[in-house]
Amino acid sequence: MPSFAAVLAAYQDLPNRVHSLMLSTVNGAGLPHASYAPYVIDADYQIYIFTSGLSAHTANLQSSGLASVLLIEDEAAAPQVFARQRIAYDCQASLLPRGTAAWEAVADRFEQRFGEIIPMLRSLDDFQIFCLSPQAGRFVMGFGAAYAVDSENLNQLVGPPQTGPDNASA
Repeated sequence: MPSFAAVLAAYQDLPNRVHSLMLSTVNGAGLPHASYAPYVIDADYQIYIFTSGLSAHTANLQSSGLASVLLIEDEAAAPQVFARQRIAYDCQASLLPRGTAAWEAVADRFEQRFGEIIPMLRSLDDFQIFCLSPQAGRFVMGFGAAYAVDSENLNQLVGPPQTGPDNASA
């Protein structure tokens, strides 16, 4: 089993290694919707997604204000597909008002990370930026190594690993 320091380093590095997240939302009738979105994340673990107003997940985020996100290691990089490193967060979602300094700053970060497509998306009036604020989370390092994210300091994990039948799934 890797040291706690190695686990923490892997947790803190995973958001830099993957560029999109799996997004789970619920519509007004309570039906789940799975999607994905490219994202940027700040030092306080606030996650931002740039989404079309025409997508189902945008409507769901606007109506419920809730999302579950999954950041997961690429299959090609994982030594074992059943034990991919992953972070799951339960989030509160809030819309950044378009045209504000905060919206522009986050859009600039998207442009830095994703390049020339972002100016085109910025020009489309239906594209919106949501801030997904993690309230709780879980990091799975691999088989038998699942750690709770410290909800008071999202940069940290709570150890030792959690055990049980669901510790290999996030």
